[in-house]
Amino acid sequence: MAAIKIKRVYDFAEKSDGFRVLVDRLWPRGIKKENAHFDLWMKVIAPSNELRKWFNHDPAKWEEFKNRYETELQQSNALKELSSFIDKHKTVTLIYGAKDEQHNQAVVLKDLLAKNKNTKETD
Repeated sequence: MAAIKIKRVYDFAEKSDGFRVLVDRLWPRGIKKENAHFDLWMKVIAPSNELRKWFNHDPAKWEEFKNRYETELQQSNALKELSSFIDKHKTVTLIYGAKDEQHNQAVVLKDLLAKNKNTKETD
């Protein structure tokens, strides 16, 4: 059973993070690649540019964003691909650049993965 965590890319990497997957389409501002400490940059799992721009991290659009993002994920193999990485690791941390820790794609991904797999959710 894999543990799935989420964490901002700006927070310190820890050994307990396990396999770290950057789930942003765009490179996070102000971070040098050598300081990001990620194992995989999975751009294809991120929301489309159109959806990202529409949402603009507006909490009032959160529920609709989740629905639209889930629809995008259902139309691609990205979630299956991410699941295959999770199957190979004891702990996976989804890292993201958004300031809002409650309204971002990593939150949606963690919830979807927990529903789709027999996973243990952790903070």
